[in-house]
Amino acid sequence: MRMILADALTIAAKDLRNELKSKQTIGMMIIFSSLVILIFSFAFDPTNNTVKAIIPGLIWVITIFSGLLGLNRSFISEHENDSLTGLRVAPIDPSSIFLGKVAANLVLVFIVQMISIPILFLLFDYRFHGDMIWFLLIVLTATIGFIVIGTFLAALAANAKNSEMLLPVLLLPLLSPLMIGAVQATKIVLGQEGIQDAFSWLQLMAAYDLLFFSACFFLFEYLMEGS
Repeated sequence: MRMILADALTIAAKDLRNELKSKQTIGMMIIFSSLVILIFSFAFDPTNNTVKAIIPGLIWVITIFSGLLGLNRSFISEHENDSLTGLRVAPIDPSSIFLGKVAANLVLVFIVQMISIPILFLLFDYRFHGDMIWFLLIVLTATIGFIVIGTFLAALAANAKNSEMLLPVLLLPLLSPLMIGAVQATKIVLGQEGIQDAFSWLQLMAAYDLLFFSACFFLFEYLMEGS
């Protein structure tokens, strides 16, 4: 297991170094998320208190659709450079490829969230009064689940001709339970309601993460053999 983690970190570091040089994917993700926030800030009156009720949903709309851009690129770029063949024949466990891609995608999405969520609060004149630890825990749990299943499906869709269209079709229905829990838990924490209700949603998200992580982790080897 130690070798799997070491190889995964190497793959993640390789992807992040390449992204640091090109800044192509992270640039698109940040521009897209900023554009969505800007459009919604002009579409609704930020001074209206009822409008602030959409903020929990907006956080996850931004996360999902900007994250899709990064997930699409994570394996398509490997096909463009024909480096996925090198990864398959390398003396490493295929699970290392999956974990490395998950780690790299998580870092990119976390960067986008660190930029976009404060901008969202600023443009909507929203003052955060909730529990920061609970808020961060909810964001972390939901984002991990999104990236785990998204990375697996991105690898599955990468061989298709229209992978950019196929990935959302496969991913969004599977994300429904996770995103319902994420939006509801975020709404509870931001609204300073009972933490016990948020904890129930958090348990649902954690169970979702564990189930899909286990399935994707063990199935990824067969996915690589068939690609």
